Amino acid sequence: MSLKKLTIAALFSFVPFASGAMADEEPTLTIYTYDGFASDWGPGPGLKAGFEKNCNCVVDFVGTEDSIGALRKAQLEGENTKADIILGLDTSVAAEAKSTDLFAPHMADLSAVKLPIDYTSDQFVPFDYGYFAFVYRKSDFPTPPTSFEHLVRQGDDFKFVIQDPRSSTPGLGLVLWAKAAYGDDTNEMWPDLAPHILTVTKGWSESYGLFLDGEADMVLSYTTSPSYHKIAEEDDNYAAAIFDEGHYVQVELAGVLKSSKQKELAQDFLQFLVSQEAQKIIPTTNWMFPVIELEGGLPEGFAEPLKAEQTLLLDEETVAQNTKAYIDAFFADIK
Repeated sequence: MSLKKLTIAALFSFVPFASGAMADEEPTLTIYTYDGFASDWGPGPGLKAGFEKNCNCVVDFVGTEDSIGALRKAQLEGENTKADIILGLDTSVAAEAKSTDLFAPHMADLSAVKLPIDYTSDQFVPFDYGYFAFVYRKSDFPTPPTSFEHLVRQGDDFKFVIQDPRSSTPGLGLVLWAKAAYGDDTNEMWPDLAPHILTVTKGWSESYGLFLDGEADMVLSYTTSPSYHKIAEEDDNYAAAIFDEGHYVQVELAGVLKSSKQKELAQDFLQFLVSQEAQKIIPTTNWMFPVIELEGGLPEGFAEPLKAEQTLLLDEETVAQNTKAYIDAFFADIK
């Protein structure tokens, strides 16, 4: 999620010189991620500066529209990919990513990591997490919706924006959130909600932009999204609707590619990613929760994590085996 990832608001290679007249250039660590993470306002610049202080290397973030796009890019490039790390995958696509056989063991010490769910993997390192939610303007909803069912009863003019589950991790998160909360009853819920869906955008930035422009009353985002407005813009008019059903949790992950020519450097970066220095950058750039307990706590005004009983998650294998069917049913039901 940078406020997943707000639209508001150099490749070098390791070349030995035969003449010996010049020293070897610093190696490049290439990281494929989503655009918001790599942007000037995202975590990328701070993480780059922090890691480069000690690595004797150059960190190059290559952005794609979404983390799923980063994985697809690496898959298409195969052994010829320049990527050393894919960063920004989440627990919803972890099983699929693992099945590609592209990833090497991360070798990181994750003993300090604390998540709202049990998650272990020898290939993926969690670096932040958040909860999907519908964000609204307080001035528009003195009494905000408290459930999916309540969304249906907002009146004919009520519209919200969501993202495509085939190309967007929040979009997929919504489908899984509904399935975790309602099971097979989602087949009845989506047709009722369909008239209120203004549009289904390819990615998060487009949908959040529509919401900010006043085109929609609500947008699918995160419980932490209002923290951006409150802290960065000093605007307290945004809030996340907290649902009685609970909220689906998203844990973002990073993994080292087997094809990496800088594997040890990549593994060092993943260890750095869960350090105090790196994790302090996450809340006010990616607008998500850190995965370790920060010295000094969360920034003032930042959202608090939900309680365990409010956290929803489908197991990895269920997601891997049923995602296509869930997505197909979603599109069939909202027509």
